[in-house]
Amino acid sequence: MTVKLNQASSHTSSSAGMKPDGIVALLPRGETIRNFVYTGALDLAAQQTDVSLLTVIPDDDFLPMVNGRYRRVIELETYPESHVARLLRDQLDLAHGRWLWSEAAKERWRLRDHEANTPVKKLKRLIKKATCLPLANPVGLALLEHAEHFASSRLAKSDAYSNLFRDLNPALVFNGSHVHSRNATQAVHAAKALGIPTATFLFSWDNLTSQGRIIPLYDYYLVWNEQIREQLLQIYPGIRPEQVFVTGTPQFDTHFQPKFYWSREEFCARVGADPARPIVLYTTGMDNHMPGEPLIIENINNMLKEMTEFGRPQLLVRVYPKDRTPHRFDEVKRRNPDILFPHIPWSPNWQTPKLEDAWLLTNMLRHAAVGINVASTVSLELCMFDKPVICVGYNPPIDIYPKDYRLYYSFDHYRPVVESGAVRVAWSEEEMKTLLADALTIPQRDSENRAAFLRQMFGDTLDGKSGARVADVLVQLSRRSSQR
Repeated sequence: MTVKLNQASSHTSSSAGMKPDGIVALLPRGETIRNFVYTGALDLAAQQTDVSLLTVIPDDDFLPMVNGRYRRVIELETYPESHVARLLRDQLDLAHGRWLWSEAAKERWRLRDHEANTPVKKLKRLIKKATCLPLANPVGLALLEHAEHFASSRLAKSDAYSNLFRDLNPALVFNGSHVHSRNATQAVHAAKALGIPTATFLFSWDNLTSQGRIIPLYDYYLVWNEQIREQLLQIYPGIRPEQVFVTGTPQFDTHFQPKFYWSREEFCARVGADPARPIVLYTTGMDNHMPGEPLIIENINNMLKEMTEFGRPQLLVRVYPKDRTPHRFDEVKRRNPDILFPHIPWSPNWQTPKLEDAWLLTNMLRHAAVGINVASTVSLELCMFDKPVICVGYNPPIDIYPKDYRLYYSFDHYRPVVESGAVRVAWSEEEMKTLLADALTIPQRDSENRAAFLRQMFGDTLDGKSGARVADVLVQLSRRSSQR
């Protein structure tokens, strides 16, 4: 059953006096649809308990795909919020960053200072810093946390989510991504105010040190690996070990399922590559983080043209689907028609991968001879296929201040990757040429380092079954709540 929130939110007495049952899954961005719908994780949960989706609707194809698979599918909506709640949330995030003071937090602080480039902006920035600094400690953070939850719950301008949860009477509300999900915050606060247990998935490996405060805190957490579990417990001492579950991340499941594999001939036909020539895969980053990246790509392509002894390598570029200025590569495409820029099948709404991108990305990784990126998660995925990885550690030949590519390799989540020897960092164009030649000549050189790093980071979760583990945990938690 698919309905709009305002059609589903009128309170009925159907659940009055009944024990809570089932799961409401919040899908606040497109990548949560990939992680939990495309992988079948929520379908597995729905085989054992009722599952309803409270989700963004990225395009016309989505609803026909999910209709009939879940109890209800309801569009996630955002309502006007109290100014006080928004202000407290911003201050909590700012104070948390100053207290945590990770390398990424320091960089964000520096960039925000730089962006305050007018007298009015400088004054606002000064006031924010002055008010947050006294609260940048465990006691201050706890006070802000309670104040934010109080304001978000008591000053809510809509009771739609409260009425919806009273109607559905779920045993668990699960947010598929605690970060980048401001549109889900109101729903989570409503669930917490009603005493409904909440759970969330830590979306990525850098979220704890690079993406700010978890707002609000949840009753349960699902995480990639043991390292993230320990990090979560250290940063948030109020969270108990039994609240955190290591499941692996479903986003890598397709890499380990042969049904997603194409032959080299089929893959090359789809992207316009020559199957007889080595493929160098460059995966781009966000325009605001990697300005000038098109010039890096063009220079690498010029290097490859000179490497005829390696079978004329061809450059395949996967443009980051969430890039806000995808046309920044148009000039490079015009000047370099030999560079391959295949279409990446994502919907522009809610940063949503299409299902077919699972095949495309998996086979880009499988058939690449070497991968290049700027401090990307794709480095981990290349290691999963035992591919040489080269990270760009030098800036493009233009002024990109205040950004600096080199800083990304000091960030808490990425530094261990470099130190492990699983990837190589090219700190100059000359070093990029050398590392490219080495990777094409001796691709197995760092193979042991790659395997060791993956074992240390992921344990035994790289088996294509993380979605199933997520489903098992969610069902277990919902049953635990129902039995209370």
